[in-house]
Amino acid sequence: MDQQQLERNKNEDAMRLAISTMKTRAGVIEQGGGKKNMEKVKQRGKLNARERIAYLIDKDSSFLEIGTFAAYDMYAEHGGCPAAGTVGGIGYVSGRQCMIVANDMTVKAGAWFPMTGKKNLRLQEIAMENRLPVIYLVDSAGVYLPMQDEIFPDKEHFGRIFRNNARMSAMGITQIAAVMGSCVAGGAYLPIMSDEVLMVEGNGSIFLAGPYLVKAAIGEDVDAETLGGAITHTEISGIADYKFKTDEACLDQIKRIVSKLGHPLNAGFDRIAPAPPAKDPQELLGLLPADSSKPYNMEEVIARIVDNSEFDQYKQDYGKSIICGYARIDGWAVGIVANQRKIVKSKKGEMQMGGVIYNDSADKAARFIMNCNQKKIPLVFLQDVTGFMVGSRSEHAGIIKDGAKLVNAVANSVVPKITVIIGNSYGAGNYAMCGKAYDPRFIYAWPTAKIAVMGGEQAAKTLLQIQVASLKAKGEEITPEDEKKLLSHITDRYNSQTTPYYAAARLWVDDIIDPADTRQVIAESIAAANQAPVADHFNVGVFQV
Repeated sequence: MDQQQLERNKNEDAMRLAISTMKTRAGVIEQGGGKKNMEKVKQRGKLNARERIAYLIDKDSSFLEIGTFAAYDMYAEHGGCPAAGTVGGIGYVSGRQCMIVANDMTVKAGAWFPMTGKKNLRLQEIAMENRLPVIYLVDSAGVYLPMQDEIFPDKEHFGRIFRNNARMSAMGITQIAAVMGSCVAGGAYLPIMSDEVLMVEGNGSIFLAGPYLVKAAIGEDVDAETLGGAITHTEISGIADYKFKTDEACLDQIKRIVSKLGHPLNAGFDRIAPAPPAKDPQELLGLLPADSSKPYNMEEVIARIVDNSEFDQYKQDYGKSIICGYARIDGWAVGIVANQRKIVKSKKGEMQMGGVIYNDSADKAARFIMNCNQKKIPLVFLQDVTGFMVGSRSEHAGIIKDGAKLVNAVANSVVPKITVIIGNSYGAGNYAMCGKAYDPRFIYAWPTAKIAVMGGEQAAKTLLQIQVASLKAKGEEITPEDEKKLLSHITDRYNSQTTPYYAAARLWVDDIIDPADTRQVIAESIAAANQAPVADHFNVGVFQV
């Protein structure tokens, strides 16, 4: 076995371990509030959130889950909040891509934590940007009261949900709400602001104040069913449109409603018959070095994602630390912007790209992004970037100017942008390569992703210098052993904040994906984006030339 194959085997082992860890953690999340709470749901004749989605979507179709790891490792003092108490994503219902948002009633009775609000707003944002019909499967006790100050009043809190209901309605986006459990207090507005409301008898209820609060407020004794059950709202108040005996019957009606929706306009992105990559996508597992500082060839990664492994490079011999070019993914035409990490030979000698953005690379990528906007070709960003080149040579050459040009093009792009963070995503490189702050339609991460202002080693040493100087200023003596312990502590803490799980927990990325699924995930994302026409005019604004 040659050295290269040995290295690939080591890389594959490391990646398989990372994928296994991801799937194990996802498996725990999928158990929601635990076996005991799942049993309670079953005893009431209800399906749990994931069962409802599985029943609703078309047989043998895919479900692109968003925010699986939302709130991961957060709220431990409150018992945790797996998947932020909401299961959501894009699924096919009666042949139509829909955004499905399902409260997980096994997690604190579906109560809303701060991250629950952020996740629901992200799901609505995706629906609005891509003009996707929305199906709400409602089963929630409302705001989690111990944290009400972090979920109730602000612009990106609970109330924004209903503002979005109104905005989507005005945009002509279909919203269907199935009340399959509790729907109380402010949450009661969500179904009523949807196009059609379905309720399940005996389990579904809608009211501004529940029986206990009604008793406390006005002294009235009333049970939940009489106050706001399915019969009350379909026969007396007229708030609900349909009632059903079971979850399944309710979900069947949603399928029938969706089957009759008019066809959406589309963006007109070009698609031909798909063709698999000529190079095996499973080989992606061995391409990325286990040591993220080592070089590798991003072209080999691209070859295992695109149709026929065909990639037409733009300005191939210029600005080599960013690769740009045209390809197809599952038949869809795309423009790819990717960081290069290999060692290249130039007139000035051998140079390791290392994921650094140089002046010429930024200039090339900005122009390519403009071309894709001109041609209405969706953009795919593959991030493994350590930042922009620093030093007097780069500064004198105008690296800030060229970087600003690239950021300007990314920010003003009107075609959909889909970002996959496969390795490092540091500093301004995250911005230039379309990180979350630059509104990608979808943003995913491999289990190998690292997101931070800078690399852990550099950051830790910088923070160490600051802390040591502070301690010395207070008259404390710092021995080399003390410095070593402090550095270790700082490094561990910093590295824990750069993992893809830390990012996914806070929805800096929409989900963590298996590298072998990258092609499928991008294709589904473009299919969703194709349902929303893009602006005819692309303007990058003012920048230094």
